[in-house]
Amino acid sequence: MDVNQPKQEHLLALKVMRLTKPTLFTNIPVTCEEKDLPGDLFSTLMKDDPSTVKGAEILMLGEMLTLPQNFGNIFLGETFSSYISVHNDSNQVVKDVQVKADLQTSSQRLNLSASSAVVADLKPDSCIDDVIHHEVKEIGTHILVCAVSYTIQSGEKMYFRKFFKFQVLKPLDVKTKFYNAETDEVFLEAQIQNITTSPMFMEKVSLEPSIMYNVSELNTVITNGDWKGSSTFGTKTYLQPLDTRQYLYCLKPKPEFAEKAGVIKGVTVIGKLDIVWKTNLGERGRLQTSQLQRMAPGYGDVRLSIETIPDTVRLEEPFDITCKITNCSERTMDLVLEMCNTNAIHWSGVSGRQLGKLHPSSSLHLTLTLLSSVQGLQSVSGLRLTDTFLKRTYEYDDIAQVCVVSSKLQAES
Repeated sequence: MDVNQPKQEHLLALKVMRLTKPTLFTNIPVTCEEKDLPGDLFSTLMKDDPSTVKGAEILMLGEMLTLPQNFGNIFLGETFSSYISVHNDSNQVVKDVQVKADLQTSSQRLNLSASSAVVADLKPDSCIDDVIHHEVKEIGTHILVCAVSYTIQSGEKMYFRKFFKFQVLKPLDVKTKFYNAETDEVFLEAQIQNITTSPMFMEKVSLEPSIMYNVSELNTVITNGDWKGSSTFGTKTYLQPLDTRQYLYCLKPKPEFAEKAGVIKGVTVIGKLDIVWKTNLGERGRLQTSQLQRMAPGYGDVRLSIETIPDTVRLEEPFDITCKITNCSERTMDLVLEMCNTNAIHWSGVSGRQLGKLHPSSSLHLTLTLLSSVQGLQSVSGLRLTDTFLKRTYEYDDIAQVCVVSSKLQAES
């Protein structure tokens, strides 16, 4: 073999172009005052410029569309589309042509070719075209690998590849906070920030709860009897670059899971956020977060919660509250209720009464009567539960608050 033999040149040419929507032409206005030397020359030139908006020539935004001049940015959740063309630049027929397109990410390699069929003959000046689509689900470096194999007239098999590297960026910064109510309700606050360089139209932001919860969105305002309500963000839900928007959701355990949701310990799965947006000329993007988790509050062996309590009561007049007692342990308890007076709150009833046996995960409801001898916002305290089996006492203070007003003030109101 002659080592000086020239390398066989390829007969086919490969071209790859990313398919993106055009953008609005940006015009840079040049102005001056009338007393300056150019006079109204700049103004006349801008009026005659076909790319400017008539009557608003000094605005940077024009009426014309421009095709992208570079690969551009690709964001997580968007759809990557590309046009692949293999052209026969030679004057001979090429046989057994096969084009393959793979996308290499940091974790996997995906085949994006619409068809893996072999083209038997590719005549001169003919081409093979293919359009690929892929919803980007990973951030970081992506490499589009395009491989072409074919056979020339002499029977020699030819093969070549081209690599196209691009970065996938993060479009949104999502932060979540959990707030535990006195009941089994959980409030989720989601802060969503646009970290791209262009505005976004927020088409949908919803919470898909786990199997244990029902969710209510708290992002609408009911006005003038409109049962559907209006968005708290207004009619135009645009999110400008670097702007942050807060969404609020309330999760309630389903009836069949209410008791289990109250006593579950460790990490509790809440659900996941589903975010859909549009950019530029309607390009859609979508993100789904992983399952959101929160640390369930620790209730100990016995949980006491207030079911009903009045907001406002009269001074030195009895009022009722309803308590719910839940056995969160794995053993049966024999409970005794004791009521201890404080400086402001006084209990009315028999202290030290037997509540009976309470089995694991079971609950009981109690209606208790008390009165306040001091006006103002008073804290309900002084309940004690004793397990006679283990001789262990559970103390409950500051379990609720009530506003105490004088009888005269409430009558006037």
